[in-house]
Amino acid sequence: MSRSDQTLIEQVVQATKSTGIMPCIKLKKKDDFITYAKAMYDGGARVIEVTMTTPGALEAIEAISGEFKGRMYVAAGTVLDPATAREVILHGGSLIVNPCVIPDVIDLCGRYSVPVYSGAFTATECFAAMRAGATMVKVFPGALGGAKYMTNLKMVFPQINLIPSGGISLENAAEFIKCGACAVSGARAFMDMDNIREHGIGWVTEQVKAFISIIQKAKAELPELP
Repeated sequence: MSRSDQTLIEQVVQATKSTGIMPCIKLKKKDDFITYAKAMYDGGARVIEVTMTTPGALEAIEAISGEFKGRMYVAAGTVLDPATAREVILHGGSLIVNPCVIPDVIDLCGRYSVPVYSGAFTATECFAAMRAGATMVKVFPGALGGAKYMTNLKMVFPQINLIPSGGISLENAAEFIKCGACAVSGARAFMDMDNIREHGIGWVTEQVKAFISIIQKAKAELPELP
């Protein structure tokens, strides 16, 4: 199936799974969002997130979506209500991401045929997200349960798409994938401002490349889950 024959939901899911990452731009003040987005794109990212806690998030989503139209999908993170989700969609956002299960946001995304990665942690929350219609379940905070927790969830929900976020690093990303995650997400692993100030924006590109390389290798060596 060519991309032109796929729905937006199918395209975003495929892009997320094929790269294995969804890096997040999270800033405390307005900045040159395009520069960060380009650095992530150059590293191989094809789905990125801008958190709604970042000043100027809607403008950033609109600018990045326009600049990379047809090449990279832009998600809005920390979306807590359907009104915000609708604004994101109207500003060109291709994906809605929640930190927890918010049924009316998931419902709105369904009406607009836009993918939604719903935050959840417990088995009950994951089931609630799936039942509400979430496209993927963002296990947050991922480090709290650890990589093997992905296996526990996959054992009872084998069809679930898990994308852990929070505490994911180059050191543990492969283990999360091998234990059942289809991709990983995060902000600090890709937006370490100390490293960016010291090494330049190229550090972001190299970090994205490193994550993709590690995850692709892990996916090529997937063990059989229990």
